[in-house]
Amino acid sequence: MARKKSPTLTVAEYRLMEVLWQRGESTVADVVEAIGPPALAYNTVLTTLRILEQKGYVRHKAVGRAFLYRATVARDEARRSVVQHVLSRFFDDSPRALVLNLLESETVDDAELARLRELIDSAQGRS
Repeated sequence: MARKKSPTLTVAEYRLMEVLWQRGESTVADVVEAIGPPALAYNTVLTTLRILEQKGYVRHKAVGRAFLYRATVARDEARRSVVQHVLSRFFDDSPRALVLNLLESETVDDAELARLRELIDSAQGRS
């Protein structure tokens, strides 16, 4: 049975996207060199970049005999997509439920709480 395609970035795809977000346009060889441990084979990177292209996260252009790949989705947009996926799948599309879960299960220091209060106050001012 074929594995179901992930609607968001997999861990392996995210690793490659990080390289493209940091470096900009890159060849497969550039990505292989920049990926860091654990190393990935050239063909693995090539296959994953093709999958990312099918998903709409990257595009390529031919430059001589090489393909240059570039991200077409910004890091923040990818993060929002993942959060939206988590919201819909695990929290019934409720940002409130997600935030409450995080606050109940994670330690939040005073500086983070102050920043959250600022964001809440700002959001209330826009309503």
